[in-house]
Amino acid sequence: MTKQRRTILNVIKKSNEHMTAEEIYMKAKKEMPSIAIGTVYRNLGLMTDAGEIRRIPIPNSPDRYDKSTIPHEHLVCQKCGTVHDMFIEGLREFLQRQTGIEITGYDLNLKFICENCK
Repeated sequence: MTKQRRTILNVIKKSNEHMTAEEIYMKAKKEMPSIAIGTVYRNLGLMTDAGEIRRIPIPNSPDRYDKSTIPHEHLVCQKCGTVHDMFIEGLREFLQRQTGIEITGYDLNLKFICENCK
C-alpha cells in the first residue's frame, strides 16, 4: 500500500463522519502536504472497488465515503446533508422474499430532518 493510500485510509478510519472526497483531501493534506486531489479521487475509487471502504451516492450532492463495509443503510438530513448510519435488521431477506430474487447488495438512503435542523 502506498503512503498516500495509507494516509487517505487513515483519515477515513479515524473519522466518525461520512466525508466527501474534498473533505478527505483537506484532512489528508494536513498529514501529507504534497498529496494531490487527483491522488485522493483515484485512491478512493481503488479502495471502493477493493471493498476497503464504501461509497455513498447522494443525489444532487457529492458522494460520501464510509469506513464501515458492513451492510447498512443511511439517513441523510435534507437540510444540512449530514449522513448517519442506520441498521435495519433483516431488510435484505425481506427484499428477497418480496421480489423472489437473490439480492446481492443495495444502497438505501433515507431522507429526514436531523435534530440540529429541526
